Amino acid sequence: MSSAPALLRLATAGSVDDGKSTLVGRLLYDTKSVLADQIDAVTRASVDKGLDTPDLSLLVDGLRAEREQGITIDVAYRYFATPNRSFILADTPGHVQYTRNTVSGASTAQVVILLTDARKGVIEQTRRHAAVLSLLGVPRVVLAVNKIDLVDDPASVFHEISAEFRSLTASLGWSDDSVHAIPVSALHGDNVASRSETTPYYDGPSLIEHLESIPTDPDITPIGFRFPVQYVIRPRTPEYPDYRGYAGQVAAGTVDVGDEVLVLPAGTRSRVERIDTPDGELASAHTGRSVTVILADDVDVSRGDVIVSAADAPEPRQQFEATVCWLAEKPLRIGARLLLKHGTKTTQAIIGGVDAVFDEQNLKVVPGEGLELNQIGRIGVQTAEPIVADDYDKNREMGSFLLIDPQSGNTLAAGLVGDALAHLV
Repeated sequence: MSSAPALLRLATAGSVDDGKSTLVGRLLYDTKSVLADQIDAVTRASVDKGLDTPDLSLLVDGLRAEREQGITIDVAYRYFATPNRSFILADTPGHVQYTRNTVSGASTAQVVILLTDARKGVIEQTRRHAAVLSLLGVPRVVLAVNKIDLVDDPASVFHEISAEFRSLTASLGWSDDSVHAIPVSALHGDNVASRSETTPYYDGPSLIEHLESIPTDPDITPIGFRFPVQYVIRPRTPEYPDYRGYAGQVAAGTVDVGDEVLVLPAGTRSRVERIDTPDGELASAHTGRSVTVILADDVDVSRGDVIVSAADAPEPRQQFEATVCWLAEKPLRIGARLLLKHGTKTTQAIIGGVDAVFDEQNLKVVPGEGLELNQIGRIGVQTAEPIVADDYDKNREMGSFLLIDPQSGNTLAAGLVGDALAHLV
């Protein structure tokens, strides 16, 4: 029995009119991920607009109001697949005022496709998106130099844009092998699903081929085992009278049967006696695997606790520095009492202060006293209960959190533990 194709999470970003919707539509069309009636509807709409070929952007901008305005205003998740891989794509808007959507879409991405118009090159919005992606710790970036068929000297233009972008990404912390540039024409499909003969100056893979080659194995992190407990399983049946298991997903590292562990924040020590799954027992479990852990001792463990390796146990935190993207219309005020959700734990939190804000217009960090919608800044946080968190640059899963309005339950901010703004100063 063959295994399912590996899953890659990706996101798109780019400026308005760079052709992002057309590129996403082309990816869906060329991978045969749209139904025949959808293609027929797009073809009819394109004819009504006086076009000779289907406008593939209509596959993406499905809402009539969006199409009439000519913009995409929210994050939409698209699903497509090739014989070698499955993809979940977060399609984010290109407007400056939708930074929060870019943050939401790229926060879980393993790679981001950043578009730029070949006629414009690396512009301010390109630099802004790259800076935000750097803050989020996105491991890989693909620069899709779109509309390459509309410039007079495509070879020179592509090489100049690629060189400028590599200089930018190097300054933001990406290694050379984490960045790849591809000349494309989303309208005609050049270098999207297959390599194009119209770009002899480019000898690399098509966009799909490159996406298929990106490793999807769990990232090797410099921290040990981290296991937020989601649910305590106690069946209390005659068949399992003493069963007590702790279900969740491994957020970092690897655990083996027999390993010594601590239950935080209490600090109780025990040993892993068994690792259960619906398909049977495992000898070990790694990052991303959902399992049930059985400990050798009858200890007090509840939802929100974190089981960690005894040899690499973090210190639980109640006061820490964080970088947040403010998502709400109402500004953040110092002293605000909110809820903080980290992993499987939710606790009360007080915002102690805002001491720096990311200036998107000038791509630098400036002093600040509060945060408005879409702004990114550095804040101080104090929680009512300790949380078991690592810095975001060490582990994205254990270093991220949400701030929530305790009255409405609405999400107010996406946060990263630590000072993600430090390298932009």
